[in-house]
Amino acid sequence: MKHSTWLALSMACLISLFGCESNQPPAQNQSSDTTDPKAQIETFAADLHKHIAVLASDDFEGRAPATAGEEKTVNYLAAEFGKLGLIPGNNDSWFQQVPVVSASLTASPEMTIESQEPMILKAGVDVMLWSKREQERVVLEASEMVFVGYGIVAPEYQWDDYAGVDVKGKTVVVLVNDPGYATQDPALFNGNAMTYYGRWTYKYEEAARQGAAAVLIVHETGAAGYPWEVVSGSWSGDQISLASESKGAERVAVEGWITQAKAETLFAQAGLDLKALEQQASSRSFKAQSLAAKASVTLSLALRYSESRNVLALIPGHKRSDEVVVYMAHWDHLGQKPGDDGQDHTFNGAVDNATGTSALLGLAKSFMAVEDQLQRSILFVAVTAEESGLLGSAYYSEHPVFKSYKTVGGINMDAMNVNGPTKDVVVIGYGSSEMEGLLKTAADKQQRQLVREPTPEKGYFYRSDHFNLSKIGVPVLYAKGGLENREHGHSYGAAQAADYGSHRYHKPGDEYDPSWNLLGAAEDMQLYYDVGYALAVGDFFPKWFDTSEFNAARSAAIAACKAAKEQRCPN
Repeated sequence: MKHSTWLALSMACLISLFGCESNQPPAQNQSSDTTDPKAQIETFAADLHKHIAVLASDDFEGRAPATAGEEKTVNYLAAEFGKLGLIPGNNDSWFQQVPVVSASLTASPEMTIESQEPMILKAGVDVMLWSKREQERVVLEASEMVFVGYGIVAPEYQWDDYAGVDVKGKTVVVLVNDPGYATQDPALFNGNAMTYYGRWTYKYEEAARQGAAAVLIVHETGAAGYPWEVVSGSWSGDQISLASESKGAERVAVEGWITQAKAETLFAQAGLDLKALEQQASSRSFKAQSLAAKASVTLSLALRYSESRNVLALIPGHKRSDEVVVYMAHWDHLGQKPGDDGQDHTFNGAVDNATGTSALLGLAKSFMAVEDQLQRSILFVAVTAEESGLLGSAYYSEHPVFKSYKTVGGINMDAMNVNGPTKDVVVIGYGSSEMEGLLKTAADKQQRQLVREPTPEKGYFYRSDHFNLSKIGVPVLYAKGGLENREHGHSYGAAQAADYGSHRYHKPGDEYDPSWNLLGAAEDMQLYYDVGYALAVGDFFPKWFDTSEFNAARSAAIAACKAAKEQRCPN
């Protein structure tokens, strides 16, 4: 569940970016003197068509981790990187082993609610239920249900939804997103822009810290950023997690979502009004409410342990090879799942994310053409299990090949534009780092304008793999073509994005179309190339802006660099 559509881009404001000019390289170092941008863009487009057609083919079985589709995918990528002349990026290996556990429900669970009138919640229709505990049988029995608002504990905002309530062993019901979005108050959290406290992953993490037995997130399409069908589709079939020595004991027993309609019924039976409580939950004075109900469910799981793989390919730098620029994209998608007709359907994931994965190969090819100019190393990382919660990038960030303080910057590519060139470039998480200044310089060359992310309330910055690099302090860039189509205008771009979001995103319909106009994606690749080239031939380190929540992580990394007595550390 990530950024794939820009349905409200018409509300976006064109912006000028003000970076730290003194920390940028000279203008002539922004791109290679030997590279013809027009020819390079045409080559990028051709390479995208070539690789997407392969990676999104039925033969690759939807590229699910720990399947035959993974074998074909990672071997294809390693072989293609090798043909281009890159070397294995994990010492002498193309692969970084990522220990995972694949779990599948052996029966469709029903949750029983003991309340004024007993309720039975059916999986897929009323709830989606899972467990990240590595157990074959997980039982939740007569667990008291409590509404804890947004389920947030944030001392910096003087916010604690769990204050005064003991939820140990209980089932907490929480709202998605955060109070800033709900109130549109710019002084509350980050206003309309979602913070990490609004993400569903945080809700489960905090509930576990509080000792809860289960969590049900109330689904609302606007606040979540996607319809119920995305939840039911993404949470069905095999689910992949990072395997842990604790067997997931630190997680809540049951993680789940509940539809808004069923949540309203549940609250009404307790004599409560969900809408009224949502308003109360947007205040610091909110107090948790008992739902006068108990939840029970048994999850039967089949577990299979394996190792998935990140694919790492390296172009070593000639002067400061221990410093690295990282390009990242996830190679995985949803695999094959049974449909209503009883047949297995292939979720090919052509846009999401055969496009970004193919872009890694196209960029590697272009950088090899100027390999002799590169002072720093460039690492291409095709990560696994993004669709299962950014797992491959999380593992890489926990076990980086290059120290975080030696990682100059990261560029992430996910669900690229397939509808032709655009006049605009959308910056997700705008206002984060000096990487944006480099992007503006590159965009100016294409006579393109940077625009703010139109729907920051959906928290797209936290929903793709660059986020894990951010958490260890690495300045990152996540940007892509917008909706202002150069040939057909904004309405065409908006219609194409809406159609993809409704009919193909995380559905079997996300298939490769040879008629796609990939020149737009290729122009975006040229931007990524220019930014990476500037970093690879330069000697400066981009910084997070002062307002970024990742400044502390970068400061800690710099302190570690100095403690290690490295010759060069970021400023």
